[in-house]
Amino acid sequence: MTDIAANAPADAGAPPKKKGGKKKKLILLLLVVLLGAGGGYYAMYGLPGSGGGHAEEEEHAEQPQLVVKDGVSEAAAERGRAAARTGRPDPRVFKTTYIPLEGNFTSNLRGGDAFVQVGLGLSTFYDDHVKENVERNMMAIRSAIILALSEADPVEITTLTGKEALKNALKDAINRVLTNREGFGGIDDVYFTSFVTQ
Repeated sequence: MTDIAANAPADAGAPPKKKGGKKKKLILLLLVVLLGAGGGYYAMYGLPGSGGGHAEEEEHAEQPQLVVKDGVSEAAAERGRAAARTGRPDPRVFKTTYIPLEGNFTSNLRGGDAFVQVGLGLSTFYDDHVKENVERNMMAIRSAIILALSEADPVEITTLTGKEALKNALKDAINRVLTNREGFGGIDDVYFTSFVTQ
């Protein structure tokens, strides 16, 4: 009589092995790695489209600074900074940077068939942050300029006083866009590089 148990395979009584155990462990490991990397991304940059994140906040955290002219003493620069907080920066103390705007601006004038076409440039006493803000918000600035031009009176803008008033209206419109979008205006003056009415 032969013993049936002796002829049975050694692992017959053990539960059957599950296939794919190593694959499942590898997939779990990959998921852990990917989730960890994703968590690090969100910690640094915030959720997509949220506008949050440390890197973006740091980029816009630095406010434009007045640029002191060469040869101006530190005491004079400090007095100039204090005066600029309540009024216009002193052009004898601070350097002027010019920002040309590409292309012309054309708009119908208020109350008629007349139109105006102008070329513009801007100036600031502040560092390159203002220029970068202008470039970043050019579409909104162009729109604000065209809206301001459309409010101009066709008779008034033929006079020097009317042109000065238009320059001030344009400066205010541009600074309003920059302040609303960047938290700081910084445009000191607007210049006509061309001016045509018809």
